[in-house]
Amino acid sequence: MKRLLYNLTFQVVVAIIAGVAVGLYFKEFGPTAKLISDKFIDMIKWLIAPIIFLNMVLGIAGMGDMRKVGRVGGKAILYFEVITTLALVMGVGLANLLQPGKGLPIPHSVNTEKLATYQKAAADIKWGEFFAHIIPSNMFDAFAKGDILQILFIAILFGYGLNLLKDSGKPVLDLFDKFNKVFFNIMGFVMRLAPIGAFAGMAFTVATYGIDTLRPLLQLLGAVFLAMLLFIFVVLFLVSLLYKFSLWQYLKFIREEIVVVLGTSSSETVLPSMMDKMERFGCSPSVVGLVIPAGYSFNLDGTTIYLSMSVIFLAQVFNIPLSIGQQLVIIGMLMLTSKGAAGVTGSGFIVLASTLTAIKVIPIEGVAILFGVDRFMSTGRALTNMIGNGIATIVVAKSEGEFISPPVEPSV
Repeated sequence: MKRLLYNLTFQVVVAIIAGVAVGLYFKEFGPTAKLISDKFIDMIKWLIAPIIFLNMVLGIAGMGDMRKVGRVGGKAILYFEVITTLALVMGVGLANLLQPGKGLPIPHSVNTEKLATYQKAAADIKWGEFFAHIIPSNMFDAFAKGDILQILFIAILFGYGLNLLKDSGKPVLDLFDKFNKVFFNIMGFVMRLAPIGAFAGMAFTVATYGIDTLRPLLQLLGAVFLAMLLFIFVVLFLVSLLYKFSLWQYLKFIREEIVVVLGTSSSETVLPSMMDKMERFGCSPSVVGLVIPAGYSFNLDGTTIYLSMSVIFLAQVFNIPLSIGQQLVIIGMLMLTSKGAAGVTGSGFIVLASTLTAIKVIPIEGVAILFGVDRFMSTGRALTNMIGNGIATIVVAKSEGEFISPPVEPSV
């Protein structure tokens, strides 16, 4: 019993249940809960930039042969494209099959002020400028803002430069390795506070939006979660069979990360610990250092499912029939816009709004319908994104012959 009380998974589950209860019966605690939740996420966020940078540099410099770096990166990008395309097709297919928006009345009251903010942000997005923005003008500014794509760019070039030094660069490599261990030690301490963050995040969600918010949109919520479950237990299960590892063992191994994401609705909160877990699971540090950070920007399976289903859902709400050709255009657009989701502030709504603006078929004000339910769906998005990135790391590691089993169970 004493061991169970000290188990992080158990603590987070209890915290989530307590958060739901507090959110239901003490709604005035909502603003305080939001502050606590935001500060916990901030504690994680400041660790993300240095950990991603150090692991990416160590991954590239530690491989020795730059051809191997290119091969691993190429395999990761190819895998990301194939899997996210499958996620998009699955989302569109299920939305057409289940028709969650059919017969749903359009709410009379929509948050037009909030909608105008997202609409302006969507209109301001120029995707050429977005990709050009990946190249930073100031290295320190990229770290100060926590711009993940810019940090990845800097880390790739730094790792390449360090790789060319060969043996003379080993002191720098050793120093970076020590820094990396320091940050992971800090992360281990912060993760012990995860029950507090999960409690506050759930209390804020329930106190602010309430359980009643779900009722008009339960069809969409159920359809999105069904799609994500099918993606994990069908698509990713088939991937695990193909590459000969156990999906169940993997999910059990990252159970602490799963419950933390469940409570905080953010996959960023477990990015550092996922990198540590994937190494413990058997993937080489060099592969983990390359694939996990890149996956957080380019392998957003849950986000792509959400975006594709939301577009079709809104078309059904407004009774706008979409031809096969139009749906193919939507899939093509989402293949581009979803890649920017991690690098855009207010990613879900802004990317969705930009997609609706581009296709010019569905009224942009339809986004406002999703405001109340989005916080709940963000949990499913974050979980699916995190699980998918771990699977991607195992696949690339196995394809490179850099997977060692059995995994080392972490001490919790």
